[in-house]
Amino acid sequence: MTSLPSSVDVVIIGAGAAGLGAAHGLKDSGLSFVVLEARDRAGGRGHTVMAAPDIVFDVGCGWLHSADKNSFVKIAEDLNFEIDRTLPPWRERAYGKAFPQEERADFIRSLDEFYDRAWDAAQTGKDAPADRYLEPGNRWNPMIDAISTYVNGVELDRVSISDMDAYEDTNLNWRVRRGYGALMAAHGAPLPIAFNCAVTLIDHSARRLRIETSQGTLTADKAIVTVPTNLIAEEEIRFQPALPEKVDAAAHLPLGLADKVMIALAEPEALPKDGNLRGATMRTEMGTYHLRPFGQPCIEGFFGGRFARQLEDAGDGAIAAAGIDEIASFLGNDIRRKLKPLRESRWAHDPYARGSYSHALPGHSGERAVLAAPVDGRLFFAGEATSPNFFSTAHGARDSGERAAREVLGAIAR
Repeated sequence: MTSLPSSVDVVIIGAGAAGLGAAHGLKDSGLSFVVLEARDRAGGRGHTVMAAPDIVFDVGCGWLHSADKNSFVKIAEDLNFEIDRTLPPWRERAYGKAFPQEERADFIRSLDEFYDRAWDAAQTGKDAPADRYLEPGNRWNPMIDAISTYVNGVELDRVSISDMDAYEDTNLNWRVRRGYGALMAAHGAPLPIAFNCAVTLIDHSARRLRIETSQGTLTADKAIVTVPTNLIAEEEIRFQPALPEKVDAAAHLPLGLADKVMIALAEPEALPKDGNLRGATMRTEMGTYHLRPFGQPCIEGFFGGRFARQLEDAGDGAIAAAGIDEIASFLGNDIRRKLKPLRESRWAHDPYARGSYSHALPGHSGERAVLAAPVDGRLFFAGEATSPNFFSTAHGARDSGERAAREVLGAIAR
């Protein structure tokens, strides 16, 4: 635990993946720096808990997306975190009769055709909301929208096709056996982080920056701001003088919502390891279920978009209750007595996140570059929302932090 210094060369705001990337980027620079973190832990939207003695649960991000280009893979190897390369349960690993193979094939075909139409449209250079490229009257449209709530955190009417097109997905997705959040915490362990230290104001009116926090004030030559867009848009952290273009850019890159629930499973042998359960529900308000992740005795449920927000707003336990009801509708009422809620995420209600990951509103995909741009060689910006191609991911956030650290060093060299 680092106490708050009165003065440093560089202050980094936020100890999520971006803040950790920035700190590691400055580690051998000879500059004095500190990371200010409002929570009592590192990792931000990456957080691993033991939901039960034998069940690891990533409450936040859980997948090493685009694993062949994911900088956390090497970090995991260096820190001796085992990487699980099992195929994700999304497309091929269907279980049960809730979604028969023939129906699934038809759905996947419709989903792929939707993505092809949206991609073609994006090549014209004209942005538009993604829902415009749903085939009118296609019976799978509500479920295609549900997939968007898992991928983007929102329904397709709020997604920019230019932004969708910019995202780089190499279709290789691995996992960290001990948890992605646990890996981030280990990555942050050697760094000077002041916890329980919420920043409220960045005053850049004088030669040195003055940073007001819940633990007092410090001064710095430069700052790297890595907080989620919703906190900048809602001016939880204020800039003095104001930075309206940053607030505006952040407002056009809001965080969508993806929530998870971990449910313990008695008699797990009856279900396959790393299977996928979802039904041909024909509605957007649906969950998708990962059966026995890592072979653990549990089911992990996933909910997104407006439905996730509605469940969060209904209070603690509502996500688990919805999950158990839906699983029982697929596998029969007998399964209820074998299911016990352990833990659920509620990212919209987390005061330091207020959502899960960013999406660009239609017409605003260019705002990622606006948010990332430094201000007068002293204020630098990082975070998943500033990543041009890997936004909404932990490695996109980490790499953006490293980029901001390079910008700081470049500014000093000048």
